[in-house]
Amino acid sequence: MYDIIIIGAGPGGYVMAERAGHLGKKVLLIEKAHLGGVCLNHGCIPTKTLLNSAKHYLHAKEASSFGVNVGEVTFDLGKAMSWKDDVIKTLRAGIAYMMKKNKVEVVQGEATFLGTGKVQVGDTVYEGEAVVLATGSVPLIPPIPGADQEHVYTNREALTATKMPESLVVIGGGVIGIEFASFFSSFGVKVDVIEMMDEIIPFMDKGMAKEFRKALKKTVKFHLGCRVELIDGHDVQYTDEKGEKRSINADVVLMAVGRKLNLTGMGFEEAGLDFDNSGIKVDEQMRTNLPNVYAIGDVTGKSLLAHSASRMGEVALNTICGKSDRVRYNTIPWAIYSIPECAGCGLTEEQAKEQGHNVKTASLPMTVSGRFLAENGKRAPGLVKVIADADSDILLGVHMMGAGCSEMIFGAAIMLETELRIKECKEIVFPHPTVGEVMRDTMFAVK
Repeated sequence: MYDIIIIGAGPGGYVMAERAGHLGKKVLLIEKAHLGGVCLNHGCIPTKTLLNSAKHYLHAKEASSFGVNVGEVTFDLGKAMSWKDDVIKTLRAGIAYMMKKNKVEVVQGEATFLGTGKVQVGDTVYEGEAVVLATGSVPLIPPIPGADQEHVYTNREALTATKMPESLVVIGGGVIGIEFASFFSSFGVKVDVIEMMDEIIPFMDKGMAKEFRKALKKTVKFHLGCRVELIDGHDVQYTDEKGEKRSINADVVLMAVGRKLNLTGMGFEEAGLDFDNSGIKVDEQMRTNLPNVYAIGDVTGKSLLAHSASRMGEVALNTICGKSDRVRYNTIPWAIYSIPECAGCGLTEEQAKEQGHNVKTASLPMTVSGRFLAENGKRAPGLVKVIADADSDILLGVHMMGAGCSEMIFGAAIMLETELRIKECKEIVFPHPTVGEVMRDTMFAVK
């Protein structure tokens, strides 16, 4: 009998297993493929590894502006892919070590949920006081005729490419699509992004999204308000915003329209679990409708981010241990690791107004930071936007674009978690010179 059985070893499952093992719980972690889940093996880590290669390439090409002459700059996709694979293997081994260190038993295989307290893998039925469902998600493939062709990729195929295409059409202007568009375009690949909505990154502040797209337009062509109808060989046929039929020819097509939750084929319906296409229904403590059964991560449909899954796992564990805890989704930061990067936390200006706030905002370019200017140059795109309630002075949101902003956004998350006022944010001392100072300077720009 285990204290906790966890199905799925992604960033929700393995982090929860590690934390539970550290507390002395007897934990069984079940994974059908590799430790780390999609994030480590087919998502977050490999894409960021390749994007880092792209940044090195671009930095090398721009080095002469900073007094460094490197000669002809070339890119070796094979070596970049080998480095990516090495990073994945190293991190997998690290997770395996942490499971062993915290006495977490790991079983590889397909799991079937049999109901409260029981999970089957192969011919073996395991029993536990609590069961946690952390089954994640997979790429969503819309019913577009021709989407099943060999040259139509998802993120998985893109991450194992053996040669660089001459041209690429990305279907979907969300995070995954933009990151891959940024990667391939860095090396001169002709990239077109087709997006159904009137702007890319639908959850981003509208003003920031527009500036972000303008920064990307140097190397990527965007087709907004367009709907893909057919992939006829290498021709991607779509209807534009005026209702006219158009077509783009490309070597490779990348399907990046979103994620599909892993909800079927694991016994959820037979066990009486409450779920629908939007996810498993959970309360603030990650409890499902079944006693001692919890769900965390993508499969809940609440926040499809790796760090959200980890936090949900911590909340579920604290609930199992009798401690009061909950996930505050409104202060979970997000980041896009493209070139340039984007990050944000809290409400957008549009959301704040919809919620009835009397809004005050301020924006500043990143180039007001001496360090940002010194390291990136005058033309580097960068922007910080702050949103606050004009009546209470409480900070509502921080959104930024520019090199390194993914490493700074946690500071905004802390400010939002503690419900600081702009006046109090101004009193926080930032080291000088740092790029992060722009956040504080923008607070002073709020009227």
